[in-house]
Amino acid sequence: MSIAKLQPNRGPTREELLARVPAFTTEIARGAAQRDLDRELPFAAFRLFRELGLGTLRIPAVLGGPGGSVADYIEMIAAIGAADSNVAHALRSHFNYVENVILSEPRERDAGAVELILAGKLFGGAHTEQGTARPGQVTTTIVREGDTYRLNGRKWYATGTAFADFASFSALDEQGQTVGVLLPVDREGIRILDDWDGMGQRLTASGGVLLENVEVFPHEFATRGLDNLVGRHCSTLRQLHLAASAAGAVRNVLSDGVAYVQRQARSAAHSMADTANQDPFVQQVIGEIAANSFAIDAAVAAAAEALDQTVAAFGKGDEAEIEKALVTSALKTARTQLVLGQLGPRSAERMFELGGGSATSRNNNFDRHWRNIRTVLNHNPLLHKSRVVGDYLLNGTVTHLREGKVF
Repeated sequence: MSIAKLQPNRGPTREELLARVPAFTTEIARGAAQRDLDRELPFAAFRLFRELGLGTLRIPAVLGGPGGSVADYIEMIAAIGAADSNVAHALRSHFNYVENVILSEPRERDAGAVELILAGKLFGGAHTEQGTARPGQVTTTIVREGDTYRLNGRKWYATGTAFADFASFSALDEQGQTVGVLLPVDREGIRILDDWDGMGQRLTASGGVLLENVEVFPHEFATRGLDNLVGRHCSTLRQLHLAASAAGAVRNVLSDGVAYVQRQARSAAHSMADTANQDPFVQQVIGEIAANSFAIDAAVAAAAEALDQTVAAFGKGDEAEIEKALVTSALKTARTQLVLGQLGPRSAERMFELGGGSATSRNNNFDRHWRNIRTVLNHNPLLHKSRVVGDYLLNGTVTHLREGKVF
């Protein structure tokens, strides 16, 4: 794959990129409900995303990018989620990769990574495996064969990899050490299975990847460190990305609810109102959903601001300040997810109070919102998050906040 080296400021500015988001969301919102019914993966959405250059948003100006903030990127994900939360969610691996690249020392970046991102390439990957005794265990292997290596195994939770150009995978080398590789997804032996069977987020391609004797070249081994301060920051960012995509789904609940009332719903048989939009109980439900969405969005924005503060701390290089910022952002993101866990599913369920039997029509596919929000929330245990937040407030405990796993 030939990559032209881009010069600083050659691409679109931050403002130009952000101005492209509304047109993108309008386009992918068309047919989103039907795609979910038909289980039609949104390949066209990702082609357009590439064409618009939106995947470059977080690349700093000094590296030739637009210099968008974490808050810019997270708001973009929420806006995309309001159109199709599958598309928003499936971009998580890409922006996690980008964040790690831009915050890592140049010597720790994969060869040509910045140039690939600026050229519009998208990144996916899969590290989890099914059937292991504990989460995080790896049975995929990589062994030397002549001047190259061979990768064999089966991965799970390959979210977004079907739409990506490159993907990262973890494996055990011949010394039993865990290593990472970054490969083009069209490499012979990589088979994306699209066998995700979750009730929600059905179009994220979150199922398996089969790795059958895949050739790996020495330069394709990842040099990025994950168990470090940057890795912890990226772990929190991944969690907030999930929350932003679900926050977008709650926005979609509100927009679908308003449209349904204005287009189709009838007032209840015992209502004193002639039309549904004049029914005080319908108005109450819409107002409640709007308030819930506002609260979730405010929490997401506050957590994004905290992550921007962490990025600023990295820029100063003060490790004590970085540590403090990492804990703060982890706590804010955890609390954001807890707010989402309370208000998101309730909003999606309350939507059905807006009408009678017609609200449950498969043609409307309104139940996808609850399924999608609930599926996102199942990625990590909310009970664990609330306990850790409580333990911190009561006892100052930061053990799990420093793990860089689910906070």
